Amino acid sequence: MQFTVHAAKTNLSKLIDAALAGEEVVIAKGRKPVVKLVAISQGKFQIGILEGQLEGPSPDFFEPLDEDDLTAWEGGR
Repeated sequence: MQFTVHAAKTNLSKLIDAALAGEEVVIAKGRKPVVKLVAISQGKFQIGILEGQLEGPSPDFFEPLDEDDLTAWEGGR
């Protein structure tokens, strides 16, 4: 849906709700579209989301690698 700048000012809350609902909201100067109102993803980052679901010991990233692993990481065989 397309709105003029004046209509967008008057109905901004409704246009934001429409964008959040996934509708395409375009704002135009006169008849020329100039801006698209897009919702920002609200995904939440959570550390430890798989805690207790993985088998085996978890790696200790602060411990040095053994020689075979270090050689593999450095491109050796």
